[in-house]
Amino acid sequence: MSPRTTPRRSTARRLPATLAGATAGALVVGLAAMPAQAETGTGGPIGTVARTVGDAHFAPGPCPRTADPIPDLARARCGTLTVPEKHRPNGPKGPKGPKEPKDPKGPKDPKEPRGHGGRKITLAVAIMPAESSRPSPDPIVWFAGGPGDDAVSEIPMALAGGLNRDRDVIFMSQRGTYSADPVLTCPDIDEFNARALGLVSNAPSTGRLHVEATRACRDRVDGTGADRSAYNDIESSADYDALRKTLGVKKWNVFGISYGTHLALNYMRLHPKGIRSVGIDGVLPPSLGGGAVTWKAAREGFDGLFKACAEQAACNTRYPNLKATFLRLVSELEANPITTTVTVPVHPEPVKVVLDGSQLVTWLTFASHLAEGVPRSIDELAHGNGQRIAEQLAGGKYSPQAIGRVAHGLVYGIFCSQWTPYESRADIIRGGRRAFPSFPRSMLANAPQLAWLHDDCRAWDVPPAPPWIRDVTHSDIPTLALSGGFDAQTAPSNGAYVARTLSRSHAVTVPYVAHVVFADSRCAQTITTSFFADPARPDTRCLEGLQPPQFEIAP
Repeated sequence: MSPRTTPRRSTARRLPATLAGATAGALVVGLAAMPAQAETGTGGPIGTVARTVGDAHFAPGPCPRTADPIPDLARARCGTLTVPEKHRPNGPKGPKGPKEPKDPKGPKDPKEPRGHGGRKITLAVAIMPAESSRPSPDPIVWFAGGPGDDAVSEIPMALAGGLNRDRDVIFMSQRGTYSADPVLTCPDIDEFNARALGLVSNAPSTGRLHVEATRACRDRVDGTGADRSAYNDIESSADYDALRKTLGVKKWNVFGISYGTHLALNYMRLHPKGIRSVGIDGVLPPSLGGGAVTWKAAREGFDGLFKACAEQAACNTRYPNLKATFLRLVSELEANPITTTVTVPVHPEPVKVVLDGSQLVTWLTFASHLAEGVPRSIDELAHGNGQRIAEQLAGGKYSPQAIGRVAHGLVYGIFCSQWTPYESRADIIRGGRRAFPSFPRSMLANAPQLAWLHDDCRAWDVPPAPPWIRDVTHSDIPTLALSGGFDAQTAPSNGAYVARTLSRSHAVTVPYVAHVVFADSRCAQTITTSFFADPARPDTRCLEGLQPPQFEIAP
């Protein structure tokens, strides 16, 4: 989940450039002299053939623009997928669309996609070739975090984990994201989120300013001509089904991180055909999406970290009762916030930061990625020095990687059609009270990462998704559900929750790791690649030797 301090909203995304440094040009890529790759029915590598299937058209072409340089794109096969902004309606039993082509002999005439009329949108596609000279024929398609992150920007994470060792890995920019057309980013929201560090999180005046930023984003999205109601899991799932068909892929594997797990679980229900296996990391079940589950996630991730400190003699001696100290600080700061100023390298002037209870919870939600320093930072705050915490909060919000990257048009499209219609403010408050009984009531309606959610969604004004969007996913597709023991963004217990109704699933928790274990744990990477090699038997032996972090001990 994405950071969403009082003002912002991305849930389910990998640690923002905030605390651990986020992973974040058009490059024209030649198609010649490429190593052998997984092939389509035409005999050529995936992504080298133009093809139209029903309403969708794939065309090879230049690689997309990226916010940060990605040198690996120089060896990618790229192109675009053109699809209707609104696909033909379909329900949870799967699409009623056109049949797949039968062994096409070559590229079809690259004309405008036929069939369903109306506005078309374009999604960027990048295919990273397998390292093996004899790759498996079933590629992996990557579902990005967010909502609102661009899959192409996550190529470095996937390759660093060896995901393309034996298979091509396909990245497509989800509709509305940075390398798609239209682009539904709203930098004004990101800039407001940074300025809002200097505001009291739960003050009504902060809420009003927050909603004003949301309305401005809505107007910006409307100015592109986009239909706000077309940016959600249902339409995105149809996009990925269209991508598989137009690439000529009979079977592929899905790997989703953070919010990408939410999309993957819906995709499994809506378009099960053609899926060999599914890996989900940092699990966010669509049936639970909302504020209550983020409160639960915060409690589970915090408890995992506090327990690890308590079990490490040096940490427990230097920072006894760390959990109680943290809970006390939250209540005290919510009643009496402290204000400080910090220097941020990318910002020319000092930045004001108000540390209140909600900001402290937000900080720890993401600081679990830097677990080694958490006990020391909490102890410093308890002794009147909140400088390090304030610097980390400001460093993230003012980072260039935090501005203009997230597709808020997609974020709100999902939250406001699939979440808020099915979860009330009272539900969120109850979830907060269950997770943190000692927290002041003033904090509980604004769950971590989701402040002012219902107010925003009234301003965003999209119709509810069909009620079945909240159904639990039942499937016999082989599935690996990965969780991190320190994950305070999507609860570690969510893996076991989804596995109950996935008959051929493996739920694995990697201890001492925060949200999206594939990004930070070599063991998680081994488990993931072994699962795609043999979905019946992922290799989890590496879990036995894992050790907790060595926490910083202040003098």
